[in-house]
Amino acid sequence: MKVLIVDDEANIHKTTSIALRAMGHEAFSAYSGSQAVKKLQDNKVDVIFLDLRLGPENGLEVYDKIRSEGFDTPVIIFTAFSSISTAIEATKKGVFDYVLKPFVPEQIRQALDRVGKSLSLESKVEELQSEVSESVPPSVFDSQDKSMQSIYRLTERAAPSDATVLILGPSGTGKTVLAKRIHNLSKRAHKPFVVVHCPSLSKELLESELFGHVKGAFTGAVKDTWGKIEAADGGTLFLDEIGDLPLEIQAKLLRFLQERQYERVGETKTRTGNVRIIAATNKDLQQEAQEGLFREDLYYRLNVISIVMPALSQRPQDIHDLAQIFLQHHARRQGRSTCTFSDSAISAIRRYSWPGNIRELHNVIERSLILCDGGVIEPEDLPAEVGSHSPDSRTSRTHIAIGGRFTLEEVEEAHINGVLSSAHSYQDAAEILGINKTTLYRKRKRNPELETADT
Repeated sequence: MKVLIVDDEANIHKTTSIALRAMGHEAFSAYSGSQAVKKLQDNKVDVIFLDLRLGPENGLEVYDKIRSEGFDTPVIIFTAFSSISTAIEATKKGVFDYVLKPFVPEQIRQALDRVGKSLSLESKVEELQSEVSESVPPSVFDSQDKSMQSIYRLTERAAPSDATVLILGPSGTGKTVLAKRIHNLSKRAHKPFVVVHCPSLSKELLESELFGHVKGAFTGAVKDTWGKIEAADGGTLFLDEIGDLPLEIQAKLLRFLQERQYERVGETKTRTGNVRIIAATNKDLQQEAQEGLFREDLYYRLNVISIVMPALSQRPQDIHDLAQIFLQHHARRQGRSTCTFSDSAISAIRRYSWPGNIRELHNVIERSLILCDGGVIEPEDLPAEVGSHSPDSRTSRTHIAIGGRFTLEEVEEAHINGVLSSAHSYQDAAEILGINKTTLYRKRKRNPELETADT
């Protein structure tokens, strides 16, 4: 932890600093309230030890000043036995804890342990809230698809290192979930996983979000703010949709990747960051770099380990299993003991093309479970564009994917239907298909649902 000691006695600073460093913590010193605020502005601090009687200053007034400046860092009061009642009152006011003077190193250790447990609990709550909002069960990483099995093996090999990872693929394919899995399998798993969504903010706000800013750096900067790099200290910084990162910030990010150094907006002091970078995008960064839309040097810095997530339509073997996983997951959350798909619903789910990929499948299953009566999801419980994909529907044939779980007859029917819909005549369609007109008529007679073209 990074600990700020605020006391007017040099001996207290010396003994406390020695004890803290022996425990593996980093210590900063301040002898007055104004010095304490300045230290907090210059350094990210995890906990503050504050003397209740700070020379001519009242420790509680300094506490109020620290809070008024926007710092919510946990504060532990140093106090003599004679002022214990005041310390208790301070605790009611929001002070985290107090330590009696004179103290021994073990009291300091115990106080910091209590802070550490509290911070860990807060972090765990945030993590659980994030997992609930993402609603992605761990079993999504079980796959029958060989390409996905290769991706997961690569993930497991790459995770323990600190190498930068670039995750590519269409929107909704699970890039964020994979990034979180890499973090959880890494040696940084006990530290924060912090997300920066690059397209969500303007260039100015995005720079502040990433690097932080000092008070007065721009309109609306009413206090010093630490950026996501500092928030992710020791952990992982995930740059989502990095292909939308403005060119001006790309240069600063490149410098950070090369030197691990940066400055907060409006500040000249150079800082260092200890984070692992994982980036993701649905864009072709190599093509973007060739067109001058993305820095080529940054692309190569990011592309140390590259993982390409396929569209869901390219892994048809997993569609049924993922649907079942999401169904069981949401059934538990909604308190539904037994819930299944009808055969026709599963058939429609398999035949749909899923342009929104896993995200769309996940949302569709949650919606369908809410709307269905009883314990069986039927095609009418699915959205119209999904539920209409029965074996006999024209729409389903237009969404059949090569390599999917379809019969040869279904693939042939879909292809003939597509050719007939655009051909000028049956003769034209027959020539495109490489068969004679009589054979085409015979196939149409065998499958009367095939849509005809004008002859």
